[in-house]
Amino acid sequence: MNNLITIERHFLEQQMQHPGASGSLTAVLNDVAFASKLVRREVVRAGLVDILGMAGTTNVQGEEVKKLDLFANERIINAIGQHGRFAIMGSEENEETIIPPKSETGKYVLLFDPLDGSSNIDVNVSVGTIFSIYRITGDSPEDASLQDCLQKGLKQVAAGYVIYGSSVMMVYTTGNGVHGFTYDPTIGEFLLSHENITIPERGKYYSMNEGSWHQFNQTTKNYIDYIKEEDKATGRPYSTRYIGSLVADFHRNLLTGGIFIYPATKKHANGKLRLMYEANPLAFICEQAGGKASDGKQRILDIDPAELHQRTPLYIGSKEDVTVAEKFEQGLR
Repeated sequence: MNNLITIERHFLEQQMQHPGASGSLTAVLNDVAFASKLVRREVVRAGLVDILGMAGTTNVQGEEVKKLDLFANERIINAIGQHGRFAIMGSEENEETIIPPKSETGKYVLLFDPLDGSSNIDVNVSVGTIFSIYRITGDSPEDASLQDCLQKGLKQVAAGYVIYGSSVMMVYTTGNGVHGFTYDPTIGEFLLSHENITIPERGKYYSMNEGSWHQFNQTTKNYIDYIKEEDKATGRPYSTRYIGSLVADFHRNLLTGGIFIYPATKKHANGKLRLMYEANPLAFICEQAGGKASDGKQRILDIDPAELHQRTPLYIGSKEDVTVAEKFEQGLR
């Protein structure tokens, strides 16, 4: 028991490695961890209570909203917003930014996807919460605006996700490596289980929805054909592993190596995944673990956002795999 490290203790130890740190980011991360426990409580008993199925509304993306989407969104906003540590928040489920109460003391921006992969909830497939944290760009929290949310991903001070699966894990980074914590429901704590996660330089899996093959650009098709070819020197062919829940697919590849691909298509020329809520936070985590994230043309973290709900193609995972995919997308191979 003396070797058990809770997530709160880990936050504090990380803080101590940064001289002059005020501890405010530690408090912010604790808020996020607490909110994820509330969501986890409902996700694991989703089949027992009346929160499954459609809520009868659509979100800003034009997608049907499930009851658990609404619950997770509300719980995160209420649990995190009430402490006043965030000056402004943005959720995938809300068209506009959210100004939480007591924001006069908040110095941070929170962007989050409350329940990624929620279309899988009814069939008991892993889902997750993704979050991204920035500092406000000005001195006064009362002046926080949409522009504070529209910062490049490289400006993130922390990012992470919680995956609700056979076990519940929270994975996060503050720019000092990537660390994973498994939830122990018997004591109600996240305990350190994966310290300093490092993604392999090259994987053996690719994750994508090949049902959209006829919508793919030829450059994307060329890359997929390439990784299906047999070549022992480069470990090809790769095997397909696709869950259809971004958090779950990314988590597997982070631990075992591989590439997740959600390309631009003829139908979605700008991609479909959300830059601010999905691509940026996962890109920050991936790079801190030694991986790479790209839109096929440039580094995800270098994209200058223009809209809160901006979409992007995404190639993310093992560095060598993403580099090769980029070359195909740029017509260099």
